[in-house]
Amino acid sequence: MIEAEGLVKIYKTKEIEVLALQGLDLVVEEGEFTALIGNSGSGKSTFLNMIGGLDRPSAGRLTVGGKNLFRLTEKELVAYKRDTVGFVWQNNARNLFPYLTAVENVCLPMNFAGSHKKRARALELLELVGMEKHKNDRLGTLSGGEQQRIAIAIALANSPKLLLADEPTGSVDAGTADRIFQIFTELNKNGQTILVVTHDLTLSKKVRRVVAIRDGKISSERILRESYSDRLKESQIDWRSEDTQEEYAVMDRAGRVQIPKDIMERAQLSGNRLLVEYEDGRIIMRKPEESKPAEPKPDTGSDPGEPEQAGSRQEKPEE
Repeated sequence: MIEAEGLVKIYKTKEIEVLALQGLDLVVEEGEFTALIGNSGSGKSTFLNMIGGLDRPSAGRLTVGGKNLFRLTEKELVAYKRDTVGFVWQNNARNLFPYLTAVENVCLPMNFAGSHKKRARALELLELVGMEKHKNDRLGTLSGGEQQRIAIAIALANSPKLLLADEPTGSVDAGTADRIFQIFTELNKNGQTILVVTHDLTLSKKVRRVVAIRDGKISSERILRESYSDRLKESQIDWRSEDTQEEYAVMDRAGRVQIPKDIMERAQLSGNRLLVEYEDGRIIMRKPEESKPAEPKPDTGSDPGEPEQAGSRQEKPEE
């Protein structure tokens, strides 16, 4: 579904250039549910905007749903944003029109696509997200979580191949966040490809694949352990404390690997040099030993088996 290779994004002003992405590589298969995590400024929202057709890369290659985003004309890009991707924003004001009812909001994208039976489709989607009882309600009468569930229905209106969500649970309580995540899980079981940017590490632990971005590159991936792959709905799992995923460092096409920050801190690494060795099928990275001054060798005297050479004996100074 997504193929990104060597993606670079540079933002320029009159005084500075900001390198938001620094050669990012990522492949997301059709039908995957993937979460993107990273600190503010790591590049994850920039990457999501590129996939959504809202921003253009400076260099690299980006293909989504078989479409090369570098080669799309403006007209083709409009069709791409309408039909290929659906977007759920953290800010509900970007998702909904406050003067329209819930069902009218969901019908709106279908008006641009020329779809038939729009109202029937809108009601079906509102039922899918558990908001059918609020079909005639306007924005001011709905909670933040209810608005976000309607936003998901809007994003699905034109049956996109890829659903994108930027911090969809960032402004709701934990219970509502769980409900929103459950909706995503059900959609994914029906074959919907989903890519979510989130700061919520608790929710990310329920996702089969979590990709971490650091300094504009993919730094690591976490994959759900087999023992948890069929237990996503079990309430007794403590997602906040249990280690449900295995973490992998990610190597780019040039063989570069980012070392996780916690390992760097524990190893007390300084400088930019490491010893890399291959032993017994393992790649081992070692901290370089600090150079120490050579210790003087003790004077053991002359070898008694050899004749003493002239000038070899040092006379002791007289006291």
